[in-house]
Amino acid sequence: MEKTRYSDQELKEFEEMILEKLASSKKELEKLMSSLTKKNDQGTETTTGSSYSQDDGGAALERERINQLALRQNKFIDNLEKALIRIKNGTYGICKTTGNLISKERLKAVPHTTQSIAAKLADQK
Repeated sequence: MEKTRYSDQELKEFEEMILEKLASSKKELEKLMSSLTKKNDQGTETTTGSSYSQDDGGAALERERINQLALRQNKFIDNLEKALIRIKNGTYGICKTTGNLISKERLKAVPHTTQSIAAKLADQK
């Protein structure tokens, strides 16, 4: 008989892994947000008559890059939190497309995934 869900013990192991990733991801987001705040505090205001320099452009590009990283990190955190909800309701590790179990290897690599590799590849075609 084919296994249709992970055991409570397996789900507990996944939960611990996700909680660790969530904690480190939140710390990383905090650093990114702090970096954005510091960059904004470093005299980015312009006065009338001031000229635009390459340094200003470089600083703007760097702020945009950090902002994009922060947005991506925030999305990752949201996905991890949704994975924790799936653990609580017993649907974690079940492919939303096929209904089969997602391999442990895939879940360890991408703990917030909702699709098996086969389903993901089929969706990309």
